[in-house]
Amino acid sequence: MTEQLSRLLHIMATLRDPDAGCEWDLAQNFASIVPYTIEEAYEVADAIERNAMDDLRDELGDLLLQVVFHARMAEELDLFGFDDVARSISDKMEARHPHIFGNEGGQMGELRWETLKEAERTEKGATSAMDGVAKALPALLRAEKLQKRAARTGFDWPDTDGPAAKVAEEAKELAEAADDKKLEEAGDLLFAAVNLVRAYGIAPEDALREANLKFERRFRAMEDRAAGTFNDLSLDEQEQLWQDVKKTE
Repeated sequence: MTEQLSRLLHIMATLRDPDAGCEWDLAQNFASIVPYTIEEAYEVADAIERNAMDDLRDELGDLLLQVVFHARMAEELDLFGFDDVARSISDKMEARHPHIFGNEGGQMGELRWETLKEAERTEKGATSAMDGVAKALPALLRAEKLQKRAARTGFDWPDTDGPAAKVAEEAKELAEAADDKKLEEAGDLLFAAVNLVRAYGIAPEDALREANLKFERRFRAMEDRAAGTFNDLSLDEQEQLWQDVKKTE
């Protein structure tokens, strides 16, 4: 164990000390710090997307702190400790790379990786292809994972025609749905859209992220052109600005 990791573990143990620890840290539990854990993971992704390596170093530290925090609380409950966490992932990575750490040859492709993971799920008692897809995942990502699991059983469209027709069908059903059914139909439409995008070999999360960035970029450009008067413009005038901005890209 490195000197700095030992230092971090000691800091967390001190913060959680019942007599001399920090009131805030002592008041936390697994559930209460989950939002911070998720937030730190997103901030790591943000630093990578911005290619901000100094920020990435700091954000990885923040994420590591979350792992140490959870492990410390588990240790206090005599469940497991940080060493057990590290051992668990080490065992898992060695088992998932038999061509590197074992006697098997070949290379690691997506099919082989998923086959190894499926064997792990079966060993843990999984009975459905849907088992193990975390419910706390962002809905878009979870939809993709559920569809990929289904596809590995053969339950998938053979081309893009089926998903495209399904999107059109769900859009019509949303438009015609009663108010108390619109939430359900809106979900069906989004789920179908994920399926269509996936059929084109595109990660839905990546596609929507790019769309978000493009919309934000264009909207900011409209605001700049309006020079502080954007809110006062009519919808037609705002639309004209939108079209003008699009032409410059």
